[in-house]
Amino acid sequence: MLPIDAAAHSSRWRRRHPVDKAVLGLGLTVLAISLPPWPGAALVLVTALALLLGPAGVPAGRLWQAYRVPLGFCVTGALTLLVRVGGPGGFVSPAPDGPLRAGELLLRTSAASLGVLLFAFTTPMSDLLPRLVRAGVPAPLVDVALVTYRMSFLLLDSVRRVHRAQAARLGHTTRAATWRSLGGLGATAFVRSFDRAARLQTGLAGRGYDGALRVLVPEARVSVRFTAASGTLLAALAALTFVLERPLS
Repeated sequence: MLPIDAAAHSSRWRRRHPVDKAVLGLGLTVLAISLPPWPGAALVLVTALALLLGPAGVPAGRLWQAYRVPLGFCVTGALTLLVRVGGPGGFVSPAPDGPLRAGELLLRTSAASLGVLLFAFTTPMSDLLPRLVRAGVPAPLVDVALVTYRMSFLLLDSVRRVHRAQAARLGHTTRAATWRSLGGLGATAFVRSFDRAARLQTGLAGRGYDGALRVLVPEARVSVRFTAASGTLLAALAALTFVLERPLS
């Protein structure tokens, strides 16, 4: 199980309806994109971080482990705004207002990523996907997503086991051995993924699969109080942004 999925299953908000958490987490993401970067995105970033570490109860180590990947993309995208290709300054030159634009982009993207992570760290996919059918998403599409989600964990487990076995047999002692082990790892994972898929298909057929996967979904109701509090928080952030708005310079 991935760390973010394990954290979602042990979250304090695990039993809340996905709609409650979607209003809050995705609402923060929308605010981060639509409000001015300063102070709007900064306020969203601080709020999302406080909610993740506070009421949601996400461990700081797991949050950083998941956040550092999108943060790396955010930083990489912001760095490209620091330079300009072509123009009177030469082939590559510092871009006018480059640091300002890079800072604004970094604030927007990092805050929006935290909003998405707030939803991901509190909502397991096993709770979300079956409910999409009730929301109007075609059942076959949801079934494919469920199977793919399950198969991804099996594939990662197979890769982990093969890698551990190769390391125990000194398969990574030299660069040449590492490349040979990597090729064997890819081939083994490819074969095992097809084998597991065939076994899954045989198992479903033996259980009378009729085109729809029926799974038990934990009982949960949309909390009017939680949703109203989330809407109030989002409105307060938007209002505070326009009150405190100043040019970032």
